[in-house]
Amino acid sequence: MSEKASIKIKTMRDELMNIANFVEDIGNRQDWPLDLVFRINLVLEELGLNIIDYAHDDGGVHEFDISLTSGEKEITIEVVDDGKAFDPLSDAPKVDIESNLEDRRVGGLGLHLVRTTVDDMSYRRENGKNHLTLVARRT
Repeated sequence: MSEKASIKIKTMRDELMNIANFVEDIGNRQDWPLDLVFRINLVLEELGLNIIDYAHDDGGVHEFDISLTSGEKEITIEVVDDGKAFDPLSDAPKVDIESNLEDRRVGGLGLHLVRTTVDDMSYRRENGKNHLTLVARRT
């Protein structure tokens, strides 16, 4: 059984719980394994934090959209925000996972986690908005 759902989130940290509730509700209805619910929540929390913390310079409250399609074999997620153009596939700093922790640069680990948690990821900038599409296969 397939399901499509979406949610609008304000760029405030206390809104992150709404993302978790959204994912858990769909996961329950679609009978997702617990590890899939965990992975999707982890990815969306990290992306949500990045949008909240870095997408806008004006200090105001903005909104971003999360659309989710739960299919038989995979979950497709699209995150759309009106923040600064940022392609996490090419604009994110290269992450050093080899050096000692104290020798590493700060930043970038969250997006590395996102990239390694999902099975596919694509980005486009359209009509002044970032569109990040992620695919997580059911295992």
